[in-house]
Amino acid sequence: MADGTDTKSSNQMWGGRFASGPAAIMEEINASIGFDKKLFAQDIRGSIAHATMLAHQGIISTEDKDKIVHGLNTILSEIEAGNFEFSRSLEDIHMNVESRLAALIGPAAGRLHTARSRNDQVALDFRLWVKEELQKCEQALTSLIAAFLDRAEEHADTVMPGFTHLQTAQPVTFGHHCMAYVEMFGRDRSRVRHAIEHMDESPIGAAALAGTGFPIDRHMTAKALGFREPTRNSIDTVSDRDFAIEFLSIAAIAGMHLSRLAEEIVIWSTPQFGFVRLSDAFSTGSSIMPQKKNPDAAELVRAKTGRINGSLVALLTIMKGLPLAYSKDMQEDKEQVFDAAESLELAIAAMTGMVRDMTINAARMKAAAGSGYSTATDLADWLVREAGLPFRDAHHVTGRAVALAESKSCDLAELSLEELQAIHPSITAKLFDVLTVEASVASRKSFGGTAPSEVRKQIAFWRARN
Repeated sequence: MADGTDTKSSNQMWGGRFASGPAAIMEEINASIGFDKKLFAQDIRGSIAHATMLAHQGIISTEDKDKIVHGLNTILSEIEAGNFEFSRSLEDIHMNVESRLAALIGPAAGRLHTARSRNDQVALDFRLWVKEELQKCEQALTSLIAAFLDRAEEHADTVMPGFTHLQTAQPVTFGHHCMAYVEMFGRDRSRVRHAIEHMDESPIGAAALAGTGFPIDRHMTAKALGFREPTRNSIDTVSDRDFAIEFLSIAAIAGMHLSRLAEEIVIWSTPQFGFVRLSDAFSTGSSIMPQKKNPDAAELVRAKTGRINGSLVALLTIMKGLPLAYSKDMQEDKEQVFDAAESLELAIAAMTGMVRDMTINAARMKAAAGSGYSTATDLADWLVREAGLPFRDAHHVTGRAVALAESKSCDLAELSLEELQAIHPSITAKLFDVLTVEASVASRKSFGGTAPSEVRKQIAFWRARN
């Protein structure tokens, strides 16, 4: 999308300035209609608001405005019906629409571009598109959060191993683990909402870079297009792509969260773990090994994150060296955002489906929860709480108990009272009340802890705000 301050001539908008048409290679590198046609609805919406404002301000006649609006609505219908022929020689979505408008309504079409440039026009179109995409993301994340809340409520008491370094650490509940992702995706949704607030300003009326001498009403167009207010600096307006970069940043963080979840699903669905079983809807088989059930949907969600990250880095790199105001480099902003938006939307939808459909193997989780001496910390805590030992001393005593259990190839709860008292005489039979995984999770009632009672409190909190 080129600087749009000149007039159309010789089938090229800037033809009056140049004696001959562009070389084939120039047309190839310059045209953006192959991807920016995605902005057709936003372009037409912006043009209708602009024409309406021009008429209201007496800059164009009401008759011309009515012709323009009718023609633009006709073009919208043609595009939506698949009957519109996009022309590469017309470079971009703006000129394709304007050329068709001229064919439909004649000279009145030429008045539409009064008091605007393609610079503020594309800034408007792109900002509208990103805003709408953010709103879709907000809805998708709300659905994913709801899926996790349902699974958390269903499994508030289901015991599983909690991990650090991917090693068994302490027992937790699967409901608590699900709520960790509720927190993650809740932050993503919060970032989406903040981004909508940040970008809720209308660019139209900034013109090429300096504003316009026509008596336009930018607050009128901002309101008509659903923006809070117009932007406040015309130079920044046409050179700003922060809204697109912020969208990609949010997408990259959300993608990272989705990828972490995908990795856990891949691990959990292995026969070695067996914690979950994915439905056939989100799995594939092997062309050679009939026993295989591959978690391809999770793996592809994990891979999509790489594409999103690449889009973010690409746009940051495109923008990092540009002087104010508009530069043609900025034409390369859209494909990155379009691709990332498609990847994120698909990944969230796939993950929501997987979370809702997967079968939880509670028995396998419980069996694994007690492995690796996961209640060792409960032993140490008991020594502090009941025997009055300093925690570092309790830690040392617990280590000796774990070593003894390892040497006997048994769990801590299978050691005899006499064996434990030989390690420290203050140990009593009451210790065995805290060495089960159920007792361990039930005891962790600190705010935000894994106790089922606390998990249910957090579920109630999120249901109220979701």
